[in-house]
Amino acid sequence: MTTPRRHKRVHTIATATVAALVTLALPGCTAASDEARAPGAPDSSSAPSATTARPAEAAPTPTPTPSYPLSTAPRTIPAVREHEPARGPGWKPTPDARVVVAPDDTAALSDEAKLLAGELNIAYGESAAPRAGDVELSMDAAAAGGPESYTLDVKDGRVRINGPDQAGVFYGTRTLKQAVKSGGSAPEGTVRDAPAKPQRGLNLDIARKFYTPDWIEDRLREMADLKLNQLGLHFSDDQAFRIQSDSHPEIVSTPHLTKAQVREINALAARLHITVVPEIDSPGHLGAVLRAHPDLQLRDTQGRAVKGAVDISNPASAKLVDELLREYIPLFPGGSWHLGADEYQALVYRDPQASFPQLARAAQQRYGPSARVQDLATGWLNDRADVVRPSGKALKAWNDGFFAGGVTSAAKDIQVEYWTGKENGARPPLEYLREGRKVVNLNDEFLYYVLGQPNQFTYPTGQRIYEQWTPLVLRGTTPVPASYGPQILGGRLAIWSDLAGAQTQAQVAAGIQAPMAALSQKVWDSRAPQLPWSDFKALADRL
Repeated sequence: MTTPRRHKRVHTIATATVAALVTLALPGCTAASDEARAPGAPDSSSAPSATTARPAEAAPTPTPTPSYPLSTAPRTIPAVREHEPARGPGWKPTPDARVVVAPDDTAALSDEAKLLAGELNIAYGESAAPRAGDVELSMDAAAAGGPESYTLDVKDGRVRINGPDQAGVFYGTRTLKQAVKSGGSAPEGTVRDAPAKPQRGLNLDIARKFYTPDWIEDRLREMADLKLNQLGLHFSDDQAFRIQSDSHPEIVSTPHLTKAQVREINALAARLHITVVPEIDSPGHLGAVLRAHPDLQLRDTQGRAVKGAVDISNPASAKLVDELLREYIPLFPGGSWHLGADEYQALVYRDPQASFPQLARAAQQRYGPSARVQDLATGWLNDRADVVRPSGKALKAWNDGFFAGGVTSAAKDIQVEYWTGKENGARPPLEYLREGRKVVNLNDEFLYYVLGQPNQFTYPTGQRIYEQWTPLVLRGTTPVPASYGPQILGGRLAIWSDLAGAQTQAQVAAGIQAPMAALSQKVWDSRAPQLPWSDFKALADRL
């Protein structure tokens, strides 16, 4: 029975030999071995044995140093477009952390700094030199990246946010806020970020359903965190006129926003780098105005009133609308104005010229014998644009207010807000793009949140926007060629209050939450999203 004993001896010798070789290769302890050893356990590396060399016993124990994995991009909505990873602890708020502003930028960035400090529950250090643990905001007009861009650098226990303008720095603070909320800290490394589209936002119909100032301001804050920068405010329609008027108080409905409330909304929007885009829709959708001015109502040859439409051959119609435009232009200091121009019901008649001879005559008197009613409607749009244009505001109108084949055409500087290809006279989006027009996407297939879901509308879902829509999808589900991308300025989710009682304000807020988050992702970055919808939705819920 000698074979088993010999086998055991060979195994013992081999084991001792390997142990000796390992000890020679690693003469001292490692941090990992120290951490793995149970508290109070004997240190076997210092115990003498036949396989341990004397010099190893005397070797000093090295001090362990932290080892950080390579960082990953912060988890935000919209996702940052570029993150340069690094190794380090990142940054998180501490009791002695502050938000400070570079001295030359205090006047420009103090609002952003104070807001962020309050959100992170840390101090604002006015005119203070940055120190370890601080967040420093600065502005550099020559910084690369373009408008609304920013760089966010996490290094040496500090955060530095820099951009070429206030909006860019502000968006950097949104990224930091979300990173801390989603992951507990901002990861080490550098974020370089900028929007793909300059117009990103929400459209709100307060004419058919009144929304309180507090509700509107809550949406502004939600939009700002998503880096959305436009709130379209549709405040006049057939159902109601919702803002106090000094020139025509007789048209104002109850309830309505006072001018003081509108100024507060605009002031908050400005601090959050959001432009409020007002809309007085004309020459249609003026039912609330016409109730007080029935003499301006458009009627056909049978004397029947045309819903919401003013008689655009009557100079008094233009006078009243222009008085309203001039009254409200200074109330809204933002850089855009919406002229409406959609669904003028005279043009849905089979033969507008025969049904409205007064409009046909006015068109021919102004534009010649071949002019038609659509030319008079185009002239109305251009005339209203002439009233607003001296204010310097960018001009907008709905796509079905632009007509083909007329003797006159809409001014080239009016942006096309494309919502439908279904309405009478509406044209495919390529026709507008081929004319060289700038277009904003409000595709009713994806982006229309219509209360009560009338006329075959269904509430949009965040998943469908996230997975199927891009700014190139202007009509239906088919994108236009990518070569037209630069002409498409962005997109907005639109709340239309057709059946006002179908949802409460709280239900509307909950219903638009996921669609608005999905929209923000798709207008900030034109590339396919990295996260699957389930992960994106979970992140949106957490944020």
